[in-house]
Amino acid sequence: METAAAKNKAMKEAGFHVPDSFDLLPEMINKVYTNLVEAGEIVEQHEGETPQVPMDYTWAKKLGMVRKPANFISSISDDRGEELTYCGMSISDVFSKEIGIGGVLSLLWFRRQLPAYATKFIEMILMVTADHGPAVSGAHNTIVTARAGKDLVSSLCSGLLTIGPRFGGALDDAARMFADAQGSGVAPKDWIEKMKKSNQLIMGIGHRIKSLANPDQRVEIIKGFAKKNFNSTPVLDYALAVEQITTRKRANLILNVDGCIAVSFVDMIRSCGAFSKEECDDLMAFGCLNGLFVLGRSIGFIGHYLDQLRLKQPLYRHPWDDITYIQELAGQGPE
Repeated sequence: METAAAKNKAMKEAGFHVPDSFDLLPEMINKVYTNLVEAGEIVEQHEGETPQVPMDYTWAKKLGMVRKPANFISSISDDRGEELTYCGMSISDVFSKEIGIGGVLSLLWFRRQLPAYATKFIEMILMVTADHGPAVSGAHNTIVTARAGKDLVSSLCSGLLTIGPRFGGALDDAARMFADAQGSGVAPKDWIEKMKKSNQLIMGIGHRIKSLANPDQRVEIIKGFAKKNFNSTPVLDYALAVEQITTRKRANLILNVDGCIAVSFVDMIRSCGAFSKEECDDLMAFGCLNGLFVLGRSIGFIGHYLDQLRLKQPLYRHPWDDITYIQELAGQGPE
């Protein structure tokens, strides 16, 4: 009674339409349906269009029938293949050709491999900007944050957030300012007078400690390399001509390291043959020079963070005798 044959026999005896085999089931269904229509028990009606089943996206994309618009566009690196590439250069070639950190930076920042002297100059910028002691605002903030028990990233960010027009962030402005001045054809003396009349500071000029009698060796290193290796240095020469005039007023109104890096960098990218003038202007507008300062100085900030932990320095509190307290009573002036 549990067999399929017994069940089929019972259904036939009960009046079911049972095919002799499962393969004949469609034929049986069609026959029964046709008989019911002919007998008038079923009145056929027009059926609507079959709803369109949405195509599976993954399947369609695999077949190349559809494409999805990208949320991001990247043109500097690719990690999808068997080997990571930097602007088309495989990571193995990066090492086998020994392009160095300057070469990697040129690929990722400028999307092309610059000449060896240019990548060397980039590495020099990172080296001379790596640190300038614990007293500058960025290093100070990093040290204070480290001594407060914060982590490396927080301490580094604390220092980086001080970078701006007064500390390290004037490179792009200095580059644009001197490049425009040199390109305008105005004599250095006349340009200085113009800046003075418009009450504008000349970015990249002036140092708190260094002067003509006590030159900044970082400036000497950068200036010497540019003069020796670059095809031409018109912007640097213009800045040095400005320095000759400003130092007559005060000996410390020299071309500082920010200004020297800025004008030398402009000469480098303009004379290396890798960029058009428009591309050079874009690089200065994009902030790549300030980026070099941020990258270089991060080395020093991290060093100060590690130094404070190594020395096991306690929480920093500024001494009272180094603060001038000014208190005002209600309705009275300061005492």
